[in-house]
Amino acid sequence: MTDAQSDEPVTVLETGDSGLVAVARSVLESAGIQCFAKGEGVQDLFAWGRFGTGFNPFVGPVQLQVAAEDAEDAKALLHELQEREHPPDR
Repeated sequence: MTDAQSDEPVTVLETGDSGLVAVARSVLESAGIQCFAKGEGVQDLFAWGRFGTGFNPFVGPVQLQVAAEDAEDAKALLHELQEREHPPDR
């Protein structure tokens, strides 16, 4: 892996649920992992906002991103939240 690749943020959660973004951010920050919610600030900027889908269809869902070196730890911490968002088929 090159230095340029390791500097790229990694998406660890993608959702249209603003409540889930807030909880996930809290979990990560409590563990000392800095994160950024890509697309959060533009959800209500274009067209109909979050009309019907929980996210703006023009900009897509919010992506919670972390530094590459924190990605595995962040994914492990958010595993349960992601299962609630996308439960496995039974």
